[in-house]
Amino acid sequence: MKKRVFLQSALVLAAATAFGGAQAQALTPIKFQLDWRFEGPAALFLQPVAKGYFKDAKLDVSVDAGNGSGGTVTRVASGSYDMGFADMAALMEFHANNPDAPNKPVAVMMVYNNTPAAVMALKKSGIKTPADLNGKKLGAPVFDAGRRAYPIFAKANNVSNVAWTAMDPPLRETMLVRGDIDAITGFSFTSLLNLEARGVKLDDIVTLSYADYGVKLYGNVIIASPKLLKDNPAAVKAFLLAFTKGAKEVMAKPDDAIQYVKARDGIINTELETRRLKMAIDSVVASPDARAEGFGQANPGRMSLMASQVSDAFATKTRVNADAVWNASFLPTKAELNVLPPAKK
Repeated sequence: MKKRVFLQSALVLAAATAFGGAQAQALTPIKFQLDWRFEGPAALFLQPVAKGYFKDAKLDVSVDAGNGSGGTVTRVASGSYDMGFADMAALMEFHANNPDAPNKPVAVMMVYNNTPAAVMALKKSGIKTPADLNGKKLGAPVFDAGRRAYPIFAKANNVSNVAWTAMDPPLRETMLVRGDIDAITGFSFTSLLNLEARGVKLDDIVTLSYADYGVKLYGNVIIASPKLLKDNPAAVKAFLLAFTKGAKEVMAKPDDAIQYVKARDGIINTELETRRLKMAIDSVVASPDARAEGFGQANPGRMSLMASQVSDAFATKTRVNADAVWNASFLPTKAELNVLPPAKK
């Protein structure tokens, strides 16, 4: 009798172990790369990982830091990563400059409805409007999204005569504070807080946001490899739905979300990165344009205009095809995308 009970118990244990193994094997691995380091906005991706939302969706998602949108696009194109977070302009440029590339990534969800790119200067420089940039020295890394898109900003505001200085990212704000340059381009929520960390008061900074000066470029999107889209479209849909669930929570309680960034980079300044996350949410994720178009979505006319602007500003080998870079068919339903927090009064 005892032997029979033992055998039955062993069979149950073996069956449970096999089931658990099958469950683990059922998870689809997704390698995901951010556009930049583990800073505040990365919480949008790190929270759903930490809280198990991707695993609930049968996905095994790993998130790595990046070193610029161009690099993220290239790595997804190479197959090193399945999905990523990158600037739409960088994606468009890759498509147009690599028309014969066999694996051109595709944008499947809008996250930064407006580009965070801006020109920033110290008030003491006398720069108050785009017209004041004529004859000034501007600085940014050569791959900076704001610098790359600057010709669009310049054309929209009749600015023609500026001189550029290139530097590594950590030196950008330092050179502005030292007076080596008159203004910089960069993501507003990155450079503003970096300037503050270097002793500059926010009230002493002039910010000329591209979105406020006639440049309605889209910002960062979630991109996916064509291979993944073709071989496992269900995984892409599951990823976007799980991400949306996490993003809703992050936007509702950003103070709680920053712990997941801290878990990936223990040396971050929690207070600073919380502010950065809030600035990103207010300025580009839950912006008025995002509310008008809907979270995750894009306006076809606006996308086509951006494709034309990028083609001209970046002097691409071929014209950008808006239909080739954007695919909204994997998005959750509009009801599921209704996650933006109430507008601030």
